[in-house]
Amino acid sequence: MPFTPNYTITLSIAQNLVAIEEGKKQFESTPINTTLLSSLRKSARLVATHYSTQIEGNRLTMEQVTEVVSQKGSGFSGRERDEKEVVNYYKALEYIETKNNKPLTEKTIQIIHGLVLNGRKSATPYRDGQNVIKDGVSNAIVYMPPEASDVDLLMKELVSWIDTSLENGKIPVPIIAALAHYQFATIHPYYDGNGRTARLMTNYILHYGGYGLKGIYSLEEYYAKNLHGYYDALAVEDIPNYYMEREQADLTDFLEYFIKGMAIAFSNIVEKSKKQVTSISNNNSKLLRELSAKQRMSLDLFLQQKEITTNDLAIHLGVSKRSAAILIKKWLETDFLIIGNPSNKARTYLLNDKWEELI
Repeated sequence: MPFTPNYTITLSIAQNLVAIEEGKKQFESTPINTTLLSSLRKSARLVATHYSTQIEGNRLTMEQVTEVVSQKGSGFSGRERDEKEVVNYYKALEYIETKNNKPLTEKTIQIIHGLVLNGRKSATPYRDGQNVIKDGVSNAIVYMPPEASDVDLLMKELVSWIDTSLENGKIPVPIIAALAHYQFATIHPYYDGNGRTARLMTNYILHYGGYGLKGIYSLEEYYAKNLHGYYDALAVEDIPNYYMEREQADLTDFLEYFIKGMAIAFSNIVEKSKKQVTSISNNNSKLLRELSAKQRMSLDLFLQQKEITTNDLAIHLGVSKRSAAILIKKWLETDFLIIGNPSNKARTYLLNDKWEELI
């Protein structure tokens, strides 16, 4: 039976969908330069990595995660497995951000899982036997996923439903992402790494569907800080076995949990980006006053390309190549520019770090 999710759009879900759209609209109208965007994106990746692995029992702190990912620290005693999980999850997030411009495929999911489990971009096959989900305290079985023989078909149907739903646009993208997350967790196609892969797949869907906010927000923090709600929502009516009509369960509660979390995440990132943009704008005003008119004009050129040549500057400013060379010599002496490529035949120049935030 094809995946046909059963749910109701409640008033709460409808209100939060409106809040998500409003947050998306506000974010898209907030001017964020490339330097700030890069910083926010890296911060979001670190937060997502910390909280998603923490859900699975990872013991590294946020500070330790940052050190491990930046390779400034490692070898935390007794934490080798935790370190590997963190590095692998971060790799998977980077992969998603570079590959989310194409419809989701089973192979993409399998590669995401390969990165999560092994840190390699190699597709991992689905499980070939039965797995179970146990209570972390009592060790009692709380859910029995479908048999291995059914996993291939169930995953094909899920991916087909996701891509068809995104293409026809009849279901809001956040709803598609939420339902896909639920169904992946229900199928539990792997022995290990299902939770992390489900959350990464959800991110992929949101990015592809236009709700990625350029990779600067994280739903994983919401899950981790509302963990009982996360597991309770996934449990849907406490159905302990896939074949006990779990595919017909009412998924409204999980939708409410997921959409509320997404609305909160969008609201938080809009406020955060606005504050940082305001702060940078205030600093920028001071920095801009230090620049000459021609230096300010040259900033537009650096918006278009990272490295420039003497000829690029001459054309951009409408001056002779000789005049541009004189300006560049002066700007190197005052640390406005630094040399990129030192070759005499192909010399290029970069904007010094101090001025990067202006673009």
